[in-house]
Amino acid sequence: MLLWDIFILFTRVAMFSWGGGPASLALMQRECVDAGWVTSAEFADGVAIGNALPGPIAPQASAYVGYKVAGIGGAVAAATGTVLPTTLLMLVMIVAFFGIKDNANVKAMITAVRPVVIGLLLWTAYDMAFTVFGAKKLGWGDGLLQSWDKAIIAVVAFGLLTFTTINPVFIIIGAAILGLIVYR
Repeated sequence: MLLWDIFILFTRVAMFSWGGGPASLALMQRECVDAGWVTSAEFADGVAIGNALPGPIAPQASAYVGYKVAGIGGAVAAATGTVLPTTLLMLVMIVAFFGIKDNANVKAMITAVRPVVIGLLLWTAYDMAFTVFGAKKLGWGDGLLQSWDKAIIAVVAFGLLTFTTINPVFIIIGAAILGLIVYR
């Protein structure tokens, strides 16, 4: 029954998230934390691990949670729930979309949904920052003062991603090496 519950939760997240994997993380985090399967900090760890790997983030983050809850079977149920239903829906929608893509109503709906995706991504970043910088325990000011080093890492990563063409993989590898040197 637990594997079915895992599959259903991640299917629900996948079916009600707009904007792809990163945009689904906000809903995924909220659902998994509300279910008591992970804490916000554990979810942030899963996202960090998933970002260090190639491929889409949503199945990786879901597999992380699924594994924590129910081992290998949980990871498979979570990743399957994240990918299979939406892939089947996408196959159906591709056929339908090419028939209605120029419809004014469809264009209007898509125009309104795109900014929501940005809001979801910002909320996920905010909630993860809250956890990473210790703001839940200390408040934003004290959390940033005590986690100034992590704030600098975040700002440098953002700057490198924004102003250079460095592959994110190298930024993640560099941060991992820095972590081995500084935080060990």
